[in-house]
Amino acid sequence: MSNTKHQSHSPDRRAVLRAAAALAAAPVLLGAFPDGATAAESTSSVASGGGKSLDLPLLRQKRTLGKGAYSLEVSALGFGVMGATYNRGITPDRKSLIALLRQAAEHGITLFDTAQIYGPLTNEELVGEALAPYKGRVAISTKFGHSIVNGVYQTGKLNSRPENIRRVAEASLKRLRVEAIDLFYQHRFDPEVPIEDVAGTVGDLIRAGKVRRFGLCEVGPETIRRAHAEQPVTALQSEYHLMWREPEKLFPLLAELGIGFVPYSPLNRGFLGGDMTAYTRFDSGNDNRDTLPRFQPEALGKNLLFVEALHRFGRARGMTAAQVALGWLLQKGENIVPIPGTTKLAHLEENIRAVQLAASPADWRQLETELAAVPIVGDRYPADQQKQVQQR
Repeated sequence: MSNTKHQSHSPDRRAVLRAAAALAAAPVLLGAFPDGATAAESTSSVASGGGKSLDLPLLRQKRTLGKGAYSLEVSALGFGVMGATYNRGITPDRKSLIALLRQAAEHGITLFDTAQIYGPLTNEELVGEALAPYKGRVAISTKFGHSIVNGVYQTGKLNSRPENIRRVAEASLKRLRVEAIDLFYQHRFDPEVPIEDVAGTVGDLIRAGKVRRFGLCEVGPETIRRAHAEQPVTALQSEYHLMWREPEKLFPLLAELGIGFVPYSPLNRGFLGGDMTAYTRFDSGNDNRDTLPRFQPEALGKNLLFVEALHRFGRARGMTAAQVALGWLLQKGENIVPIPGTTKLAHLEENIRAVQLAASPADWRQLETELAAVPIVGDRYPADQQKQVQQR
């Protein structure tokens, strides 16, 4: 979040979290725990770093991305690591971040998402160090496609040339401390390189045992079909949440081809969590939200109507605004695995519990109908970044 004047728009959030923790011990309200587990077996007492003990839930629910030889079974909720070090303001010290990522792994999260550009490079290094004890128990996805020279991002430039993909793969393997990359995404479509060459190069890396699966980010239907014909695509990653529903146009195609869907920024870069106001500023020097139209002061204030609707919906069901946003995503399809990120243990708990909480299909339709009438102020990207995102 912002490093400064970040005021809570939801004074009852902690109370709702306490209520959710109590509800986790009541299967009659939440439905039976999977695999015959009891409520007591589905929580674990964990040191919070300050000497106190918290009961974090175990995330047992699984979902499968892709199909056949290139499918990937992971936890129903993943972890987007980007904001731990990149584009999300002042972050905790490295020791605390490593402890947080390990808590996520200990409590059932098995998909961790990073990228070469996050840092650049340093986010992959963090993931590699934090998850080294969990080899074989978690899956790590990373990405190629931006131009990075001597560790410096060449602003706005893309590079998906085959020789660069191979270089990125070798370097990412070392930073991640793994023998093979579980899921290797093209981060942004490169108009200078045919997608067949990109997919074919990743296919070569798969056959060489350096990559296990291929993914795409923010691309349209033609690119998906052409890439999938060359090398089966396991997952498409795109921004998707209650304030950005364009990817739904691709759902029939993904179902047809058997491709999973991984929504990034499922809380709209933290906004749908309910902790921002019109006075929130992102001025740490490491927060790209200050460049995004939807996070300008006027847009923030007007878009709070969305958050207020989530609060109203959640209060009646023992859910926070963030849990409503995640719950809505989870019920959109069994091939969907959102990857919220956080630097806070309390938010990790909140996110994991969202998988256990539920509303009826009629309730979700009611929420969608209400929000459809709320105008959204501001584009999601400035014009130069929007050019790198393909139309659906």
